Amino acid sequence: MKEKQGINFFSLTMIVISLVIGMGIFKTPATIAAKSGTELIFFSAWIIGGIIALFGALTYAEIGQRLPVMGGYYKVFAHCYHPGVGFTINVLILISNAASLAVVALIGADYVSDLLFGHPSSTLFNVGIASLSVGLFYIVNLLGLKTSSRTQNVLMIVKISLILLLISSFFKGVTVPIHGVNEGEIRVYNGHNGGLLLLVSLVSVFFTYGGYQQTINFGSEVKSAKTMQRGIVLGIFIVLFLYLAINYTYIQVIGFNEMKNANAIGSLLFEAWFGKYGAKVFDFAMVLSVLAYVNVILMSNPRVMFAMSEDKVLPKIFQTKHPKTEALVPGLTVFAITTILVTFFGKGVDDVLSFSIFLDCLGMSTSAATLFILRKRGQGDAAVTGVMKKWTPILAGIFVLAYAFVAVAVVIDKPYAALTAVCLIIIVLIIYRVYYYKKQDLVQN
Repeated sequence: MKEKQGINFFSLTMIVISLVIGMGIFKTPATIAAKSGTELIFFSAWIIGGIIALFGALTYAEIGQRLPVMGGYYKVFAHCYHPGVGFTINVLILISNAASLAVVALIGADYVSDLLFGHPSSTLFNVGIASLSVGLFYIVNLLGLKTSSRTQNVLMIVKISLILLLISSFFKGVTVPIHGVNEGEIRVYNGHNGGLLLLVSLVSVFFTYGGYQQTINFGSEVKSAKTMQRGIVLGIFIVLFLYLAINYTYIQVIGFNEMKNANAIGSLLFEAWFGKYGAKVFDFAMVLSVLAYVNVILMSNPRVMFAMSEDKVLPKIFQTKHPKTEALVPGLTVFAITTILVTFFGKGVDDVLSFSIFLDCLGMSTSAATLFILRKRGQGDAAVTGVMKKWTPILAGIFVLAYAFVAVAVVIDKPYAALTAVCLIIIVLIIYRVYYYKKQDLVQN
């Protein structure tokens, strides 16, 4: 009898961690230190962000239990609001993810070049390496969910081990001098602007904690409802521990004020262990992070396309599965080819994607709010048990308000990015309406 493809507790936990922890753990804390002004504000932002992420984990765990379907991040919008809402949000997310994946793959190519040659290489080399990484994990995902999830497990075990190695540099009792310059703005606390500095820091921190909501795309493939709940919650607990521990280590080994002016702070901690070879180990860690990101994004996004096809907002072909591996070949192929094509436009594409921060905040807030709709309908009541059932709506309400608040902060901080996101939402809604009603007319005639 053919063994069913499925995701166990350990694999789901690794997926959650890999959706959240990318390359930013080795660089972003320096940027947030520059924005926060003081250590108190810095750690307050990380702790608040972590608590909200934990509330979100409990919220999405219950949503995943109540609606255990493939492509759940599309289905919650379509099922609880309207297919047009699901189509609009997820089309923009698919485009954003493909472009972001291309940029990350190109950045990874830079680190491959530095690892091999000690200097940047040509554009042709970078595009070739980026395309090769996408092509490699395209093949891995064609082999089926079991193969891709096991590959992800191996990549994440190695990556988490490297992060723990960085954290352990605190116990060496050493300090390292900075090199590399943070070119971003450095904000100063003046005794009156603490609230503003915290708000600005939270925008970056919330974005750094995000990604785990995509876990519900694997809903129908998770072994059980309890596995969904435990995997998401444990994954976020591990992320919270790693983030707080490594940030404390950065400050102790590098220094808070010095960190504000640094760039590749992960490289500095690797130097504490490996001396002059630390930069090479850092390059390896960054390449590994890129590979893990490429694989998990290729795992997640075709499942959204499958769900959209089920609702007939994408062509029926996207429901096609490989007869043996059950790989979603059409969606996987289209997403991989799109990503490779975007690599030819270069890393400048990332500037165009500034709207994705506002879109993510809007998507997180509205998707988490579907918990109240699912509860009101009584959908999946039998699958939800445990002591947290009583408290989850309260935590979900705090989570929704927190991300709505951050969305407002993005509007204040990056008004053009927010305006771009709103305009794109309107355009895609119009496309959906024209396409959907045109198709309805054809069916009726």
